[in-house]
Amino acid sequence: MRARMALLVADIAFDAHDVILRDKPAALLAASPKGTVPVLVLPDGQVLEQSWDIVQWALSHDQTSAEVQSWWSRAQTPDNLALLRCNDGDFKHHLDRYKYPERFTAEDSASAAATDRRVGHRDQAVAVLLERLEHRLAEQPFLGGAQPCATDFGIFPFVRQFAAVNPAWFETLPLWHVKRWLADWLQSPLFETCMHKLPSNFPELFPVPIKKSLVGWVAGNPTLNSL
Repeated sequence: MRARMALLVADIAFDAHDVILRDKPAALLAASPKGTVPVLVLPDGQVLEQSWDIVQWALSHDQTSAEVQSWWSRAQTPDNLALLRCNDGDFKHHLDRYKYPERFTAEDSASAAATDRRVGHRDQAVAVLLERLEHRLAEQPFLGGAQPCATDFGIFPFVRQFAAVNPAWFETLPLWHVKRWLADWLQSPLFETCMHKLPSNFPELFPVPIKKSLVGWVAGNPTLNSL
């Protein structure tokens, strides 16, 4: 998701392929034997195999505009780099074990021990990242400040996953600024375009039309203007 978002922000057209990981196409394995997604094959044949490498390339290569590059530069502060490391490290560790407990234990997932372990990972995820995000977002509408940056959409998809495991419980958390930030991203035209459903077994050229500009979304959002 964050790789797509970066390419959309940079207005870089690309062919998107819907990949079923249990039936990986030969072209994917030829480009990247690791067999995971996303994979971006550049016109010169270079292959980018990690989502954040794709984000960096899209937002900072030589022909990228200064406005687009600012999405990357605002993400390079020590605080934002630390948040991203936490997201991709400790938070992702706890998120996976909260969302997919059956993958990480041989115990009956309904057992008391398994339930306690899952709740522990859930609470650790809140402590290691979401409480830090709440503190940051209480001071500014985005992790990039008054405007979003790559850190926002680098972290947002994982927070979305966490909230979706148990939405009713998530709504009880006193993370008012995180929930506002999450809701704003879920309503954004960038996310709407990113989530465009692809046809099976047929590549589609992105970007599909965005209904209104991201600049208009940021400037026109009354919640953001009220902060």
